[in-house]
Amino acid sequence: MEHLELFFKSIFIDNMVFAVFLGMCSYLAVSKKVATAVGLGAAVIFVLAITVPLNWLLDQYILQPGALSWLGAEYADYDLSFLSFIMFIATIATMVQLVEIVVEKFSPSLYNSLGIFLPLIAVNCAILGGSLFMQSREIETLGLAFNYGVSSGIGWFLAILAIAAIREKIRYSNVPAPLRGLGITFIITGLMGIGFLSFGGMLTGGDEEAPKKEKTVKVDTKTVDTKELANNTKIVE
Repeated sequence: MEHLELFFKSIFIDNMVFAVFLGMCSYLAVSKKVATAVGLGAAVIFVLAITVPLNWLLDQYILQPGALSWLGAEYADYDLSFLSFIMFIATIATMVQLVEIVVEKFSPSLYNSLGIFLPLIAVNCAILGGSLFMQSREIETLGLAFNYGVSSGIGWFLAILAIAAIREKIRYSNVPAPLRGLGITFIITGLMGIGFLSFGGMLTGGDEEAPKKEKTVKVDTKTVDTKELANNTKIVE
């Protein structure tokens, strides 16, 4: 249940775009066509699925205070947490370079469509945000870290896919001139964000407060005046 809860929460409730507004640059720039949005969304899922677990390992065994104790007692007092940003970005840049090489090799058309935004995944705040949220939320296991990376990527993928599909359709709509382009896109993004906020009660809804139990006290009614007892006390002879 912990994995399932984290999966759905990362996609719908803590969506990278609609909840914390990360990765908005490529979200707005590469969402004009569905095919391009699918390619970039898949690349983001892959990068998050690899970098979040790798950065979890780095955080657990190198960066946290005392994480180097596995090297020996003399290293137990070392604190390398100040290197978190550098190490995380280095891991992300390495994986993005790998993705760029693979996409250029097997799908040149997609590579040309994505243009500069494919290498810019390395500085995409949604990618770095996934690792930083993993660190701040103190995710306990490698499996949960992988789950969080995949689900966060899927959430970003759904966001850019949805806005790309809508933007393709509104080309044929009579949008007021001042709102054409990014104007109507921002409005739609805000409305979609409100819609995703409605999932906030998906994992907490339906919880009912347990009914209060009556206190049962066994007393002798010949010696105790029942009017002196509390209203929520039940007399049992």
